[in-house]
Amino acid sequence: MAEQLIPAPVTAAPKPPSTPRKARASVPADKYGWWWGTGRRKTGVARVRMKLAKDGKAAFEIESKSGKRKPFDQYFAEERDRNDCLAPLKVTGTEGKFTVIARVHGGGFMGQAGSVRLGLARALRAYDPSLEDALREAGFLTRDARKVERKKYGQAGARRRFQFSKR
Repeated sequence: MAEQLIPAPVTAAPKPPSTPRKARASVPADKYGWWWGTGRRKTGVARVRMKLAKDGKAAFEIESKSGKRKPFDQYFAEERDRNDCLAPLKVTGTEGKFTVIARVHGGGFMGQAGSVRLGLARALRAYDPSLEDALREAGFLTRDARKVERKKYGQAGARRRFQFSKR
């Protein structure tokens, strides 16, 4: 009799250990003590600067195109936008440690909130490179490249066609 070959059970291959990131040198603050980060999302752009808070007086302000500053919880009406702005600080455990000023323009509130999140994450990475792994794992250092697709000629929109009439 011929021996029957029984296939070995299929098991998932062990995941190779992730290669450690090359250690980055901390970027020194500018001469006034600010760390900078630029964020973009859709058509919104945010230039974020942060400084270590003195005497525990941390603040988070948004400066609009008109030049007026508002606390971020007054500027962003939606809870999801406020959470988006604070997310990098919460993940790294640095909430209440910095004075943050974000100058935003372009886009809507959601795009601006996303751009503030990216800019703040980049500024935190410049402040302390050891925070990069936590920020990258949460997805805060990845630029979301999705934008609105342009309208095409001969069509009602980017993809929508005009109604077809056979006769």
